[in-house]
This record gives sequence, C-alpha cells and structure tokens, in this order.
Amino acid sequence: MSVNGARGGAERLVVIGGDAAGMSAASQARRLRGPGELEIVAFERGHFTSYSACGIPYWVGGDVPERDQLIARSPREHRARDIDLRMRTEVTEIDVARQRVRARDVDSGAESWTSYDKLVIATGARPVRPELPGIDAPGVHGVQTLDDGQALLDTLAHTDGRRAVVVGAGYIGVEMAEALINRGYDVTVVNRGAEPMATLDPDMGRLVHRAMDGLGITMVNDAPVTKLLTGNDGRVRAVATEDAEFPADVVVLGIGVRPQTALARAAGLPLGRHGGLLTDLAMRVRGQENIWSGGDCVEVLDLVSGQERHIALGTHANKHGQVIGTNVGGGYATFPGVVGTAVSKVCDLEIARTGLREKDARRVGLRFETVTIESTSRAGYYPGASPMTVKMLAERGTGRLLGVQIVGRESAAKRVDVAAVALTARMTVEEMTALDLGYAPPFSPVWDPVLVAARKAATKIRATTPTAALPAPPPNAP
Repeated sequence: MSVNGARGGAERLVVIGGDAAGMSAASQARRLRGPGELEIVAFERGHFTSYSACGIPYWVGGDVPERDQLIARSPREHRARDIDLRMRTEVTEIDVARQRVRARDVDSGAESWTSYDKLVIATGARPVRPELPGIDAPGVHGVQTLDDGQALLDTLAHTDGRRAVVVGAGYIGVEMAEALINRGYDVTVVNRGAEPMATLDPDMGRLVHRAMDGLGITMVNDAPVTKLLTGNDGRVRAVATEDAEFPADVVVLGIGVRPQTALARAAGLPLGRHGGLLTDLAMRVRGQENIWSGGDCVEVLDLVSGQERHIALGTHANKHGQVIGTNVGGGYATFPGVVGTAVSKVCDLEIARTGLREKDARRVGLRFETVTIESTSRAGYYPGASPMTVKMLAERGTGRLLGVQIVGRESAAKRVDVAAVALTARMTVEEMTALDLGYAPPFSPVWDPVLVAARKAATKIRATTPTAALPAPPPNAP
C-alpha cells in the first residue's frame, strides 16, 4: 500500500466528497491560493461531480431533457484548475492522529494512504433504506445521485407495466410522484404519517393531500410499509402494509436522508443528536484545528429555535463550501445558521415553509399563537388569480415571528422568502405589517398574503398579551 505526501513546500488540502460542499470548498480555496502554495486532492466515489441532486426528479420526469444539464462542473473542468480530482475513489478511513486518509479505487480495489495538512469532510447524506423484506429487489430505487436517477430511468424504459408506488411523502416523495405522473404512470404514494409533507403542520399537509387526490395521485396515509413483495422473476410486484397490498411495477423510496458520517464516527469526531458532524461558525469540526466539514453530513444552528438540526439542501452545502474554502485559503468567513426554508411542488401545487412548525415550537418550550388565512396570488379581479393558504406562528408575549407555511398555486412558494428574511432579522409580526413590499394587480393583492397573515397574527398577539408586556414602538413611530 502506497503513501502519498505533499509535493514541494506546498500545504495539502484533502477533500472527501466531490459534490456541492466539497468542490465549492476546493474551488474557493484554489481562487485564494495557487498550486505552489496549496495542493488540493479530492476524492469522489461516484461518476459525477458538482451536480444538482435537487434536479433529479425533474430530469426523471422529463422537464430537464438531459442528465448533463444538472452538472455544474465536470471532473475535467476541476482538474483544469489544478485540483487533483480522483473519481471512483472511496475514502475508507480517516487517521486523525497521523493526518492521513486511506482511499480505495472502487474498480480495481487498490488502496493507498494520502497525507493532509487540512481536511474537508463533505460526505453528504444517505437515503433512508429500511431493512424490509424485498427492499433490495430489482425495480426498487432510491433517488440520491445521478447514478440513481439513471438506474431508475433505465428501469422505466424496460418495464412494461405502468403502476408505480412511492414510499414516503416528503419532498422527494411528492416530487417523484409528479415525475412518474408525467411519465404516464398510475401513482400511489404510501406514507406512514397522518398527512403528506411532514415538514408542514398536519392541517397544511391536508391541503397537499387534497390537491394530490385532485391530480390523480392515490395518497395512502397512516400506512407503514411492512414488506415489498416479489414475483417469480425476483422483481418487485407490490408494496405491502399491515392492511393492504399495492401493485407495483416500479417502487421509488422517498423516505428521507441521514448524514453520511460513518467515517467521521469511526475517526472519533463529534456528532450531534441527528448523527451529523458538529462544527463551529467557521465550519471547522469542533475540537479540531485542521478539519472542516460542510453539506448534508453536518448539523447546523437553527436561528429560530437555537438548537442544532440536520437539513440536507444544496443551498446550504454550497454556502458551507464557500465558507470552508475561504478559511482554508487564508481568509475568514462564517456560516451563522439557518431558519429552515424549503420549497417544493407537485404538478401545479406549490409548497413552502420556513421556521418552526407547531411541534417544533412546543419541543423547545415556546408559547405561541397561530393564524391561517386565505388569499390570492394576484388582485382578485385580475385574470389568473389563484388561491393561497398561509399559516403563521408568532411567539406569545413578544410577537416574534416563529414560522410560516404556504400552500397554493402560481406564485405561492417564493413568497416564503419574505418570511425567511423576517425570521433571520428576528422581526415581530407587528413590524412585518409595515414591510414595503412590491404591489401591482398582476403580482399581488394590495395586501400581500404574507402581510395579511402578519396583521392577523399581530391582532391575536395584542389580544392575548397584557399591554405592559408588549414591545415598545420604534423611536420614529407616529
């Protein structure tokens, strides 16, 4: 087994993982430090780098025609920037004491050690794949990587039947349901929860359920899967719960993901309660001077609850990479935390959330009020106005905004960005009512739906809070 050392007098940065966080870190470090100062070696076990995993359902569904449209930068482009990117190479061990990693060539099995001065762990997340009978049968697919997406498309191309079952009703589940509907499949979504989209409160998830029914998707709730049944050929033929069987020519698992941190755990690095690596604001692994981590394998600070949480999103991963690359490259940057903003869609239904759900607020001991309003995407008299439901949580006593959920159609989801900014700024719902948002009849009612919810929440807070406990008005208030 060979051992690779740094060349010349340059420091060596080793990056584990060739997608958003890892290659953003490598690229940013290269911008700040040339090859003579910093040698960069990156390991990626798959076939692709720097791609949009979030775009896979839209590629499978046909909205994005070509796989390579999801790739932001190829291995060749990274190598052209003096990054020694080693594809199909899996890191199997981190030796923290001796500052080296052991890597194995996936195809040949050859192994070698590579030393590092600085290390970035960007191992991502792995799909939840429960240990159920039949879970590994042909025709059962997870959807996490481009390789996964290609495997699913190959199955769809060679399967005669048109029955698809999606297990799980989170973001991936509802997006894959749409993709399969677009492919002409009869789609059943089997969900262990009371309503789809557990990232929403159940009352808002119920709106998603009704809309999915209207789109021709069969939604089955409160139905944990017990096994997957196979035919004489060994291929999947049905998904079974305690009470029913759902015929399937193809099954897609959309149960969620967990941090891929087995390497870090074996190396003795600190993990949080969700299994993700713990870092400081500079994305440096806690207790380590020369190890950083970012992307789907870390836990980050929730700015609303004040607790660590795991959120697997490409937006965060790219920001983590920029912060890490800046710090490795000799600059200084921080990632302060998140408020938990996410948007999705199933066909023409748009779904958005930011901040805390009711159960999140209860778990951290917050007292709160909720309001739900119905509004429209445009002025009601303007052609094309579509209905929208907005739910808002505010802290009792202070009126601080705690969370917003939106379900609607055209122009609904991105309205959540206003709430995300308000959460980051720790605004009260009273302060939100004065926000100077853009208005014209083709774009919004005169009172934007988010502001209508803020007004209703502010009224409720005032009605339930003693006057002496309300925040003082700003100095320039009339």
